[in-house]
Amino acid sequence: MSTDRLLSTGEAARELGLNSRSISRWAKEGLITPALVTPGGQYRWNLEDLRAELRTLRARDD
Repeated sequence: MSTDRLLSTGEAARELGLNSRSISRWAKEGLITPALVTPGGQYRWNLEDLRAELRTLRARDD
């Protein structure tokens, strides 16, 4: 998979083995930041950036 392609929340969730609702909720809560928000309000994610943000969240919670 190309690392420069932006993924939908569902695609990112499948790649990471997470629930897409969790990813959306974390974004709405400001815990993670999407690479882009479409005019329709949908999130787009850079997979490597998202992985890094989730690692940071996990380390913070430990």
